[in-house]
Amino acid sequence: MKKEKVIVFDTTLRDGEQAAPSSLSVEQKLRIAKQLARLNVDVIEAGFPISSPGDFESVSTIAREVKGPRICGLARVVEKDIVRCADAVMHAQRSRIHTFLGTSAIHMEKKLRKSEKDVLDLVKRNVEFACRCLRERKVEDGDVEFSAEDAGRTNADFLCRVVETAIKAGASTINIPDTVGYTSPEEFGAIIEDLFNRVPNIDKAVISVHCHNDLGMSTANSITAVAHGARQVECTINGIGERAGNAALEEIVMALKLRGDLFKAHTDIDTREIMRTSRLVREICNMPVQPNKAIVGSNAFAHSSGIHQDGVLKAKNTYEIMTPQSIGLKENRMNLTSRSGSNMVKTRLADLGYGEGTYDIDAIYARFKALADQKGTIYDDDLVTLMETRSGEDLKDKYVLKYLNVSSGMGTVPVASVRIAVDGKSVKPTSACGYGAFEAATKAIDRVIAEDGIGDIKIDDFSMASIGAGLKAQAKVTIRASSPEGSFVGNGVDIDIVQASANAYMNIVNKIARMKMYNRTVPKIGS
Repeated sequence: MKKEKVIVFDTTLRDGEQAAPSSLSVEQKLRIAKQLARLNVDVIEAGFPISSPGDFESVSTIAREVKGPRICGLARVVEKDIVRCADAVMHAQRSRIHTFLGTSAIHMEKKLRKSEKDVLDLVKRNVEFACRCLRERKVEDGDVEFSAEDAGRTNADFLCRVVETAIKAGASTINIPDTVGYTSPEEFGAIIEDLFNRVPNIDKAVISVHCHNDLGMSTANSITAVAHGARQVECTINGIGERAGNAALEEIVMALKLRGDLFKAHTDIDTREIMRTSRLVREICNMPVQPNKAIVGSNAFAHSSGIHQDGVLKAKNTYEIMTPQSIGLKENRMNLTSRSGSNMVKTRLADLGYGEGTYDIDAIYARFKALADQKGTIYDDDLVTLMETRSGEDLKDKYVLKYLNVSSGMGTVPVASVRIAVDGKSVKPTSACGYGAFEAATKAIDRVIAEDGIGDIKIDDFSMASIGAGLKAQAKVTIRASSPEGSFVGNGVDIDIVQASANAYMNIVNKIARMKMYNRTVPKIGS
């Protein structure tokens, strides 16, 4: 059976932005929209043009500058909304006006104060008006979508009449939202199937779904609707959105990709762009993703159980139903913890350059378990330390920060000057500038260590805690970083925050230097 295409309608910039801590600027929205185009979504709902001058500018800018996806704006069934929306999207290669109206009894009675006849009249009149607005602006490839808000709680007979009316009025896409995340997959699938069975002109429109996650069923509801004939899904990156959020684009897309045999449907999404898009949205919207988030969480491809790790080492598909590379990650992550087996430790040591015949795995594994019980997670530099100290070797720092001075202030570019001792010998002062005091300091340090071939240090995480209270409390800085040599954690403490940060960075630099040295000359047992 041929797989049918499912249209991916991304509403990160409209429904998703409503949940962001602050409104996004035009530039921020444009950055996300361009990445969504690279992700190859079919439709971008860029905003709600009537809501503010800034939102109008965002939608119209995206319409002019982003090529590929259809650019959509939202409008109530109000003529001034629809006119404003048409003006915003008219310059897109492909444009859409998305208008909506509540159709459930509670919305009609409590919010709209309108009868069923009133609602049907509004739907007919305003969908026709939206189509006319596009024609008047000579939009060559434009269409109209209508949403029956709170369709999940709408009377079935009335919903059929609303859908039929909207299609007759010219809507080429009909959206059936589970606006408050109330329905179960079985209920929602039945609603979609009922529409296909009872609405006489249903074949003249694409049926769309827009599911919220109040009960944690938004993805399940969305893909169940696809199984019952829906051919557009409305979703957001990372599942952000009102209240508990929307159906997550990455979950729907990967479910359809992996279970195409079950749903008989596919999307045109370039899944290798998923992780890059996810990270951009969390950075710009300042909305972190929980580690256990499906597909894009930091633990989604991490394995801690010794049984799981051993299975993945032997055959990845024993515990991975998709590859990290399929969503744009380089590789999975094996968390070394007290649950990890000796085979995992041996494999990681081999990655670090320690040949199996150069150490006693039983002795190293016993020390590894003891350290893991104390620390929790064991990083690459912890393993190197275990290897280096197994014969009582003294760990000495190759680089010692002797002097640090940073000048910064409002309206000035921060500049850092450092003096570092390398193997006990001082080097001349080195300076660098950066966007902030810490970046300036790291750049200055990088200039010194680059002479020894150490570089490409990427800071993955930065955290700071106060030790004690008051203005003289010490700052404890923890940095997690990665480089071609592996992953590292550095710690630094000082009353001065910048100095503490520089100390933590130097901690990482010395661990990398130590690892590079031992990778060149792996010590033998008893050496």
